[in-house]
Amino acid sequence: MAVQAVPGFDLQPSSEQVLLQTNYITNFDFLNQYLPDTHEKEFERYGNRTVASFLRMVGAELPSNSDLIKWAEQGRLHTKYTNVTSAAAAAAGVAVLTINDTLTGSIALRVGQTVMVSDSTAASTLSNKAIITAVDTANSTATVAYYEAAGQGVAAGVQCSLFIYGSEFQKGSEGMKGQLEADDSIFENSPIIIKDHYAVSGSDMAQIGWIEVTTENGATGFLWYMKSEHETRLRFEDYLETSMVEAVPAEAGSGAKGIVEGIASGVGNKGSEGMFYVVEERGNVWSGGNPTTLADFDAIIQRLDKQGSIEENVLFVNREFGFDIDDMLASQNSYGAGGTSYGLFDNDKDMALNLGFTGFRRGYDFYKTDWKYLNDPTMRGDIVGGAINGVLVPAGSTTVYDQVLGKNAKRPFLHVRYRASETEDRKYKTWITGSAGGASTSSLDAMEVNFLSERALCTLGANNFFIFK
Repeated sequence: MAVQAVPGFDLQPSSEQVLLQTNYITNFDFLNQYLPDTHEKEFERYGNRTVASFLRMVGAELPSNSDLIKWAEQGRLHTKYTNVTSAAAAAAGVAVLTINDTLTGSIALRVGQTVMVSDSTAASTLSNKAIITAVDTANSTATVAYYEAAGQGVAAGVQCSLFIYGSEFQKGSEGMKGQLEADDSIFENSPIIIKDHYAVSGSDMAQIGWIEVTTENGATGFLWYMKSEHETRLRFEDYLETSMVEAVPAEAGSGAKGIVEGIASGVGNKGSEGMFYVVEERGNVWSGGNPTTLADFDAIIQRLDKQGSIEENVLFVNREFGFDIDDMLASQNSYGAGGTSYGLFDNDKDMALNLGFTGFRRGYDFYKTDWKYLNDPTMRGDIVGGAINGVLVPAGSTTVYDQVLGKNAKRPFLHVRYRASETEDRKYKTWITGSAGGASTSSLDAMEVNFLSERALCTLGANNFFIFK
């Protein structure tokens, strides 16, 4: 059988330097004509695209070998009630006080203690000092005798506050009866399993591209799958942080709670308590616009005074909130009567003229930093419903009772607990399956890169946090 003349053997190059399909290089293409170094590198138009930085700066990571993480936080040392009413009329020397803001049977008052009773009415100046002469725990009442000859300052039924400031006993008397138990609050959180996956066929792994790509860690090359795998890894690392910040527990009766165990997809159904959720539940919330004046910050400071009074605090803010703080501080550096004033900066001209403020002191030390996560338009940047403009995080650590160690321990206010044991570390797992890329686990003509982590965020002392909405 004769050789067919298809395809043809016309290899004669064109006499003219024009781009024709009949030229020496069939199906002329610029990429085939010239070397790859004539092409531009891939341009990183969005810069460093990762948002994981928050927990790396303020948190820590500790192992855990349980499905449930529990810790105890110390309660208040002193006792104060804010909803107390008297059954006696004004000027009475003795009165029965009803404690309305406590559970029945749990009144923490004892005979012999001295208390201050203060009228809670706005602009009131009325208050009394008294000694407790009898306590009815079952009915949450206490009988007091006032030290003032004028007797009770408020009328019957007026809401007052009460706090204990000491005690008084006669010579030769018995000691104090009863005792107060330490008031601890038990908190818990459950870890969630976070996964991701990247796959590329063996054929695509053998494909070389002509555009040089660059990864965030500086590695360069001409294999697109390597960049894609690296970006999957970066994306997964971001999710490890944002999951800890955003996670919420699945509520009873919710769709997520109704997901059946053991379904083929294996998607989760319990959730976890992320930082935003915890601070909104047990911390402090500022809403209605950013604090933009010293008066606003004074309100925040006064609130912190009533909590742990942590000396150093970090504000993680979006760009708008950061500018608002800068403008507020800059406004303190204006010309005043008799000369130039540099307000908060103790007349330090050099610092006052730098409007990109990163820290200031007013009652406490505050340090400000932009949080990329709140600015990124593919994450929390520019959202309307549920928007968060910033968080205030206390710096340092606090003391809690660690149930694993069985003793008090210092723990950062924010820290991640990941599942780990002597045989399995689930802090950050990655492995390769398939038959390509050096793997030899199956007949699949591909390389599959798997990612997994099991972790939970512990937000300790949430009463010292602020969230700005």
